[in-house]
Amino acid sequence: MKVLCTTETSLNRPEARRWRERMKLLEPLGEVVVVLPCSMRKPYSASKSHHIFTQATKGLQEAILTSPFGVCPREMEQTYPIQSYDVSTVGDWSREEIKVTGECLKEYVGDHEVIAHVAHGYLTVCQEYLPEATFTCQDGRATSPESMANLKNEVKQYRKLKSHARQLHMLRSIARYQFNTPDADHLVPDDYRLRGRFDRRLMQGEEQIAVLHHNNGLYSLNIKGGAILNDIGVNWVEIDFDLKTNTLFAPGVVDAHPEIIPKDEVVIIRKGEVVGVGKAIMNGKEMKKGEKGVAVRVRHRLG
Repeated sequence: MKVLCTTETSLNRPEARRWRERMKLLEPLGEVVVVLPCSMRKPYSASKSHHIFTQATKGLQEAILTSPFGVCPREMEQTYPIQSYDVSTVGDWSREEIKVTGECLKEYVGDHEVIAHVAHGYLTVCQEYLPEATFTCQDGRATSPESMANLKNEVKQYRKLKSHARQLHMLRSIARYQFNTPDADHLVPDDYRLRGRFDRRLMQGEEQIAVLHHNNGLYSLNIKGGAILNDIGVNWVEIDFDLKTNTLFAPGVVDAHPEIIPKDEVVIIRKGEVVGVGKAIMNGKEMKKGEKGVAVRVRHRLG
């Protein structure tokens, strides 16, 4: 589903505010962060400009600067809603956009060294909020031979990240974003394996934890993933009866995690034990108080 972000008021869209807030949970990997401009085409890596950028930046931590979402680490570019928003990329930024985006970028970068390969409004953001960065775009064109030569020269001094470390970082970053806690790292164990080409099955041994979907870049849980989520203590829905159907109605909910929002992945528990997993239709407060309506569409259940 496309997320239209065509005016400055898009800064206050729930999807954009939630994205910027949850970026605080994510951490850059490696020694340096290379800041790049966004592109009209999504995911960014499919664009002509990013094909050029990645000739120099592959193997380093990349962060794409964009309004109204603030910053998108490269490993998050396939994740909803950043993979499906429409926005103008003419390069003209309002003061509010500069402020909101700059604060998000500065929070994400932290103490890491920064190479800012940006021009126009993107450059203004970096100059104001990351003045100690190394700036490599000298002629206002990020893809020009001169600018790319500067970028390639700067990145030479940094070690490339190994592919396994980058993949593990990606999987855990998505989990942190989706479940709104750093503890979601536990969803991806050190000895994980991925199976499948498009929808990727996250495995530990022969047990499936979750599926990472290619269409929205988010996880859907299996029972094992639900058990991990229950141990973390988020997105739980409590019932007090035997779950025998694939629809959980609100009157059957005893209690629910208050931060659940519709379309969240949730774990259904009874007497502290996991009995099912599914997708929330209501928010947590509605589930607890509701007297009618569907609370959760159950995907997997025990028994």
